[in-house]
Amino acid sequence: MITLHHLPNSRSSAIVWLLEELGVPYETRVVSAIRRPDGTGARDPENPHPHGKVPALTQDGHTVFETSAIALYLTDQFPEAGLGPRVGEPLRGEYLSWLAYRSGVMEPAFIARRLNINHVFGMMGWAPPEEVEEVLNAHLKGRPYFLGDRFSAADIVVGGGINWMIQFKLMAQTDVLAAYCARITGRPAYKASLQ
Repeated sequence: MITLHHLPNSRSSAIVWLLEELGVPYETRVVSAIRRPDGTGARDPENPHPHGKVPALTQDGHTVFETSAIALYLTDQFPEAGLGPRVGEPLRGEYLSWLAYRSGVMEPAFIARRLNINHVFGMMGWAPPEEVEEVLNAHLKGRPYFLGDRFSAADIVVGGGINWMIQFKLMAQTDVLAAYCARITGRPAYKASLQ
């Protein structure tokens, strides 16, 4: 059985959405507490994530943590769902790149903006938030999904992040991004994940 250690309205919501898209059996264990940005909160002793964060997924005695790693793990485990290109398929490299982009570039850029952190972008592998917005808008202009005509877990991981960041005013809403977010959040599995 797949068990997702989850906290509603957090990064782990993307994995709930992915599991709904995959249509595989799973259970969620709501994490009782996590550390908050202000330093409050505590660690749930039942949460297997090494830092007490979410998401963390357990299956057959093994733990996978971090959104992109879990997305890759699940799409490789259930390739018949078609939510991630298989090893050797032409779009595999692009798919892996976008999965890594969410936590490696996109989130740091908009967190830096939110916290008003000014630093030398590029020095830490990050990019300025305005540049990230330009890249995302340019990439999605004229294509329905991150991999072109193919919806994938990249749309859940990165697209879900875009949708969240626009809602919380961390990112500028453009016509391109508004249409894209409406397209991905209109999916039945997204709606099921909200329940």
